[in-house]
Amino acid sequence: MKNKIVFKIVLISAALALLACIVSIVIGELRSSGFMIVSFFTLMALGFSGFKALRGYVFTALIFAGVSLSLYWPQYFVQIGGFKLTGLIVPLIQIIMFGMGTSMSIKDFGEIIKSPKGVLVGVTTQLTIMPVVGFVLAKISSLPAEIAAGIVLIGCSPSGVASNVMAYLAKANLALSITITSIATLLAPFITPFLMKLLAGQFVQIEVLAMMWSIIKMILLPIGAGLLFNLLMKSRTHWLDRIMPLVSMVAIGLIIIVITAAGRDSLLDIGWLLLLLVLVHNLFGYFLGYWVSRMVGMDERDARTISIEVGMQNGGLASGIANTLGKIATMGLAPAVFGPLMNITGSILASYWHKKIPIENEALMGKEY
Repeated sequence: MKNKIVFKIVLISAALALLACIVSIVIGELRSSGFMIVSFFTLMALGFSGFKALRGYVFTALIFAGVSLSLYWPQYFVQIGGFKLTGLIVPLIQIIMFGMGTSMSIKDFGEIIKSPKGVLVGVTTQLTIMPVVGFVLAKISSLPAEIAAGIVLIGCSPSGVASNVMAYLAKANLALSITITSIATLLAPFITPFLMKLLAGQFVQIEVLAMMWSIIKMILLPIGAGLLFNLLMKSRTHWLDRIMPLVSMVAIGLIIIVITAAGRDSLLDIGWLLLLLVLVHNLFGYFLGYWVSRMVGMDERDARTISIEVGMQNGGLASGIANTLGKIATMGLAPAVFGPLMNITGSILASYWHKKIPIENEALMGKEY
């Protein structure tokens, strides 16, 4: 009980920091407002950690604290000495993918045999809905070409580990979620470049083979190394399973902070519009993923899974692709915004579904509830 009181005091302190931030902005003390907004998100993350129902938002709150830091003081996150911090993006993604590989085994793909329809629908909807919606939004956005191409890029990327976490919280089909994520990720080196050439070619020049090789280096090689490590070490990798989720979260946070700092000026110019477009993109993914699944006869549990898999994309991978193209400050902005935003919407959706027991094995049409 005493601990609860402490965490409630922390949340009250967060609210006071937010109020102080608003006052600072109103009176024109922008530098002070930066300190207050960072304090607000940091205290909020600490306060959330004390309540089981709010713990899922701790990581997102910390991401916003980091983003605020990079917006107010970008000079500390662009370059250290002669080293540009964008050079960390690809290695960080490779670490994340290696961790994904160590947690995978051939057994994970048994879901293809057990539920081929679910896997086929999940992968197909993910590789069609988000790229097409991204293209439409980019086309109507009137954003600068390279920034608009970033919206297409996040749509052409596969889902990431975050979708598996949300599927678990939403009482969806976790095995199916992991399988869809794994297959879509392994297909990404071959599918993403062609989708980008087809849909984003009018915004930026896309070299298919160069992009394919860069994605292979970011995905297939580290995942392959992780699978091999898992095979050779077998049961001795439990310690890695415990630390890799934390390492992955830290890596994703660093990627988002570096991208935000690199593209700060562009983000301040078009931030609200980009935020709106990315939110629409994300929500359409959930909505269309769910209802397309239901319309082809998937049950409630699998439809939830596919909804989350479609709506939640791998922003880190998209950022890495933008970085290899030398466009991290423009094309990398949409993935940087998409990442934190999808964690918020995904957490809300997962919390809503968590309270509703899925009705198994019922099709959308021709059935009585």
